[in-house]
Amino acid sequence: MTIPAERLDQIAHRFAELEARLASGTLEGEAFVAASRDYAELEPVARAAQEVRAMRAELADLETLDDSDPEMKALAEEEIARLRERLPEAERQLAIAMLPRDAADARPAMLEIRAGTGGDEAALFAADLFRMYERFAAENGWRVETISMNASDIGGFKEVVAHVSGTGVFARLKFESGVHRVQRVPVTESGGRIHTSAATVAVLPEPSEVDVEIDDKDLKIDIYRASGAGGQHVNTTDSAVRLTHLPTGLVVIQQDERSQHKNRAKAMQVLRTRLYDLKRAEAQGAEAEARKAMVGSGDRSERIRTYNFPQGRVTDHRIGLTLHKLDEVLAGPGLGELVDALIAEDEAKRLSAMDG
Repeated sequence: MTIPAERLDQIAHRFAELEARLASGTLEGEAFVAASRDYAELEPVARAAQEVRAMRAELADLETLDDSDPEMKALAEEEIARLRERLPEAERQLAIAMLPRDAADARPAMLEIRAGTGGDEAALFAADLFRMYERFAAENGWRVETISMNASDIGGFKEVVAHVSGTGVFARLKFESGVHRVQRVPVTESGGRIHTSAATVAVLPEPSEVDVEIDDKDLKIDIYRASGAGGQHVNTTDSAVRLTHLPTGLVVIQQDERSQHKNRAKAMQVLRTRLYDLKRAEAQGAEAEARKAMVGSGDRSERIRTYNFPQGRVTDHRIGLTLHKLDEVLAGPGLGELVDALIAEDEAKRLSAMDG
């Protein structure tokens, strides 16, 4: 994909403008924040464009070089061949850098994991997935804060919700939404038979309060006594909070904290995130054709991956990639290989759609 020279000039001019504005010392408050954000987004594009411009200029100079010295001419031809080999990949990387970005890519995310079919084994698998994402987050320098969890009797999770913050969280986790399937012999199975269980994962970008405004009149708030595993405060204080968003019917329950105030704040955080997800789904529904180029739709009913313990392999069904390194994936580092492959495939499909 060849980017016109005029477009490269525009990128260089815009980047120089932003550099000058930031260096001027005249920007304050929101204006400085906005310019800094624009600069950070444009910088990788500008660097890639600068490399392509330099390679094109050098190639043009060498191709017009008239040197009667055979040795110099041979060196020039060798350099021309090298540049012609490298330039297409540099232009491809520039095209990838110029692809429209999801506005939510830089945001923190809400990670929700729920046990699906498979009873206790599904709950144990949900816990395995949560630990996998915790380790992957640690690898990336992210912070994971558990918002709520509903533990099963044998140590799994019927449901766990966590907030993940750091650099590029949603961009690297967004393709994890869907049904994750496990094939293994459950600890509860005495006959050694392999069972298939599943858990659903949802990764939702966290909005700001400006993105989603919630009117108090649209909320029904119930306060009640917490129940279930949760410590000495259970059944002794009215600290559990249930929020019902009347226009959409969304319900969020939070009871993990001793404080009613903290439970309400966490419930509002989850509710705002789910409302933002609905808002994004509506917008993306209007762009259904554009979404066909993506690796996955993010639909939580879509089976995306199988973890096969007897064979020690993980298969991502969307891109047909199988890794025979199940332990590494569950430990965190191996998941990065899957995530990188999914991002690369998504970029390739979107580039192809643009060329078409």
